[in-house]
Amino acid sequence: MSRVSFNRKRVKLKKVLGIRARLALLALILVTPLMLERVRSLEDTRAKQLALASAEFVSLAKRSADMQREVISSVETVLKSAAYIRGFVDVGGSCDVMRASLPASLPWIRSLMIVGGDGRIQCATNDQYVGLDLSDRPYLIKARESRDFVFSDYILARPTNTPIVMAAYPVSAINPDVDAVVLAGVNLDWMSKIMSNLGNRPGVTAALVDSAGTVLAAPADRAGMIGRPLDSVPLLSSIADKAPGSNQPQGSLSFTAVDGSKRMVTSARIAGTQSRLVISIDEAKVSEAINGEIRNAYLQLAFVCLFVLLGALVAAQKLIIQPIETMAMMAKRFGQGEWSARAKRKSLPAEFIPLARAFNAMAAQLGKRERELLATNDRLTVMASIDKLTGLANRRGFQSRLDFEWMKAQQSDSELSLLMIDVDHFKLFNDTYGHPEGDACLTRLGATLAAVAAETMGFAGRYGGEEFCLLLPNTDASRALDIGEMVRSAIQGLAMPHSTSNFLTVTASVGVASTRPNEKQQPGDLIEAADAALYAAKHRGRNAVVEHGFVRLTDGGMELAS
Repeated sequence: MSRVSFNRKRVKLKKVLGIRARLALLALILVTPLMLERVRSLEDTRAKQLALASAEFVSLAKRSADMQREVISSVETVLKSAAYIRGFVDVGGSCDVMRASLPASLPWIRSLMIVGGDGRIQCATNDQYVGLDLSDRPYLIKARESRDFVFSDYILARPTNTPIVMAAYPVSAINPDVDAVVLAGVNLDWMSKIMSNLGNRPGVTAALVDSAGTVLAAPADRAGMIGRPLDSVPLLSSIADKAPGSNQPQGSLSFTAVDGSKRMVTSARIAGTQSRLVISIDEAKVSEAINGEIRNAYLQLAFVCLFVLLGALVAAQKLIIQPIETMAMMAKRFGQGEWSARAKRKSLPAEFIPLARAFNAMAAQLGKRERELLATNDRLTVMASIDKLTGLANRRGFQSRLDFEWMKAQQSDSELSLLMIDVDHFKLFNDTYGHPEGDACLTRLGATLAAVAAETMGFAGRYGGEEFCLLLPNTDASRALDIGEMVRSAIQGLAMPHSTSNFLTVTASVGVASTRPNEKQQPGDLIEAADAALYAAKHRGRNAVVEHGFVRLTDGGMELAS
């Protein structure tokens, strides 16, 4: 009886486990190990993605802080350069140089100003600020007391009432005898642009905060926070008392906010200032996208279980592996310096389009940053071409201008003249009156040559020591000789005492050379010719103007040079 009952149950079982069910069971048996392995892999991927997301935010915060530091450093460099010029050049000359050298490649500098000892603005790149009294501004007071670079907190500019931060550098740090301070207004909008890589990120809130806790800059999607205290911003009020203090260079901590959300706060102080970059990360919102991706992956995995294994492998190859390889190849090309590498979104599945768009945006931003760095380097190169004592171009700057004018004259088949000017008996002048007076003498000579260059459309420079040069494009030998006499008489006309000179005043010898550049000549040939003429002028007793091949003495006579 029991045997019959068992046979009946086996028949029913066979009916239930038909061929389709058996194939389905076989498919499940084959896929189950892969399914379990896939589950384990997804969990590992989730942990790795969370770690990568955290590392990415830390990297972005560091990068943004470094970019803010570069902005502050560039402002400090410009202020120190202007202070050097003001330290040894009068207010008028300093203002002219400052207006002419306001760097277009540093758009975060809104304006440059020089404040006198009475606290009033003596000159500025924007005339509406001239005459304003800033003597009560804390940053101005601190700069004078510390004799160092100072970066202010959030303030409202006078008289426009515009939000701004100010940078200050005292001229007394360079020349204690000059009681003046060079100021720069820093554009808060530009500082916010630098933080654009921290914007539009779910669960991430970033702000640049001054020492008083006021928000200076924020990404475009958080622009409403700017100018408000940290504890009054809803997204940041819960971390106001948790963020590491401004006296710490950097730091991070995790805590549970009042609303129960787990947060991580990273803070980095901007070098040279009391400002700090604060980033708050809501871990739940940050991981929300990752959890969604994992849920979708589980659903896809369950869907694969309903189809044949081969179809799943083909779909995985087409929808996952190939796009990842494409993105990895683009990232590799970009990492090798191919800045134009971009992911082609049309060839990618829809799930990868946001990633491709983010990659392309990142590539464009990095390319833009590369161009900005090149522009900044060009600006620093220009600044390195200026002689700090006289305000004229130094030898490097002169050589660059000579090469340019030589090429230009060669192309237009025009004449180019060069004056080499050397102060007579300058070593004796230094020995007699001292080096400070020697520097003052060179400064006056530089101003005189600058005036002559402006009048004659020339380019003046300090070639080295007491030797100067004046480059004269589109000028023939006769005109160059007249200009040389103008320089000589202008220097003697300064009537600076020189008791050890035969002329009892500071004089200069001038060598003149002119040519029409061609392919057989080099710029160095023109310099050598002018030097030879200068040597002849020295040989003629100094205080003379000598052309290459002819000499014009101080009495206006003309004779062949030996």
